[in-house]
Amino acid sequence: MAAIELKSVTKHFGETVVIPGLDLHVQDGEFMVFVGPSGCGKSTMLRMMAGLETMSGGSIHIGGDDVSAKGPSDRGAAMVFQSYALYPHMTVEENMGFGLRMSGTPKAEAAKQVNDTAERLQLTLLLKRYPKQLSGGQRQRVAIGRAIVRRPKVFLFDEPLSNLDASLRVQMRIELAKLHADLKTTMIYVTHDQTEAMTLGNRIAVFNQGRIEQVGAPVSLYQSPANTFVAQFLGSPKINLLPYQWDAANSKVQLSPVLALSPDFFHAPAFRLAKGAFIGLRPEHCSISDQETGLMGTVEFMEYLGDSLLAYVRLEGVEELLRLKINQASTPLMVGRRINIAYTHSDLLIFNSDGKAV
Repeated sequence: MAAIELKSVTKHFGETVVIPGLDLHVQDGEFMVFVGPSGCGKSTMLRMMAGLETMSGGSIHIGGDDVSAKGPSDRGAAMVFQSYALYPHMTVEENMGFGLRMSGTPKAEAAKQVNDTAERLQLTLLLKRYPKQLSGGQRQRVAIGRAIVRRPKVFLFDEPLSNLDASLRVQMRIELAKLHADLKTTMIYVTHDQTEAMTLGNRIAVFNQGRIEQVGAPVSLYQSPANTFVAQFLGSPKINLLPYQWDAANSKVQLSPVLALSPDFFHAPAFRLAKGAFIGLRPEHCSISDQETGLMGTVEFMEYLGDSLLAYVRLEGVEELLRLKINQASTPLMVGRRINIAYTHSDLLIFNSDGKAV
């Protein structure tokens, strides 16, 4: 096991700056998730850690050793790719043991490590099969097994589940979480899927244009995002982000020329609202009320999610539709219905004009 330290890491492709200068400490035995939209630099950063991409500046330390100038095989890191990268002409057993053979590991020892890993990943009955005879989930387990047998200091996962269907992704997330609990090895996992990030990581690093916007535990980032980017990226359905102006004379939140609400509606003090420019309302923190709340809208569209539904509501004078996640069994709805909306959470998210949390 090993901690990872990134110090002022930069990456340029010609005049294009992909990573302008990144610092991060990943603790020994931690499961860290890099999450962010496509093109934000998270996979490039992972490849630099693996030694598959050269840095433009800075340093990378694994287990206290500066590995910046070392080749991929000398860093103590094993990488699992999105595309599995299995040799089609080799059996599962040969694929898993390939790295050991190349490093000169004695045959008996290599066979034991492969068999032990195959048992852990429930691959024992598949050892004599070829990749073409395996399902997507089985191929990904073989790719993970090939990394495990090397007994690396750290595991690096580059969107390993993106080629799997939805049910397999859930199953593999559970298996990866169990694997980390079993091995207790430092793992870094790259994904653009915020569900994977929220369910897998001990901590999450949210990437945006080569920079880390915020690092923290999943619950902490969800409940206390540092800015509007993090608030909008984490959470499904997506957060409602409503621009407003503070009417100091009347102590009102002015959402539109015809829609003003008191601080009591949001369960928030006036002095906080006076500092902000955007209000963040999670869809699950809004509900339909039988009483007049001061916030009324018209249902324009609905998405059924099984045990709940997502209602899109038009507020008077507000450009964006408001999203509400509600229990469809207790609250039957129809398009065109006028509803009163209540805010049921106790900790309102408020952001200033620069997008930073207030």
